Amino acid sequence: MTSIDVRNFTHDDAAEIRQTLLDVHADAYADRADDPFVQRFPWFVDHWSSHPGFSCVIGYDGSEPIGYAYGASAKPGREWWREHLNPAPEKARTFHVSELMVRPKWRKRGHSERLHRALLAVRRDDLAALLVDVEHPKVQALYEAWGYRKVGERQPFPDSPLYAVMLAELPLAL
Repeated sequence: MTSIDVRNFTHDDAAEIRQTLLDVHADAYADRADDPFVQRFPWFVDHWSSHPGFSCVIGYDGSEPIGYAYGASAKPGREWWREHLNPAPEKARTFHVSELMVRPKWRKRGHSERLHRALLAVRRDDLAALLVDVEHPKVQALYEAWGYRKVGERQPFPDSPLYAVMLAELPLAL
């Protein structure tokens, strides 16, 4: 496996990394560039990076960004799992993983798991939650192999896919 340098970023770095996130996304979604939901990605970057609890890792092969993972701390009571679990977990501080993306040239080499684990390794939350398009069962199975379980489904926007709500206890098992 190629040696990848993983760097951590926060809300304070948002302006510095914004274009890198957009460029990696454009490469990863080049085959769906005409999809209106995909075209709204700059809004999502700005929305997520505006959170004080924003955390991001970007992997580099030399100077070339190969992928990233980012998310932010959930506001208590607004966790994605909230409507699906009753009673709520006793320890409920949640980090929402919003994006995990690897450029096509670097896929299928374990980089997505490495980026995901690096993102969560610096968190002090009790839980991690993420959304997976229900049309991608292999991706859901991958997250299950990493320690997540499906707790429900949600469609956060009228034009977004239906997502499986996935939840994992932190720290993730090795």
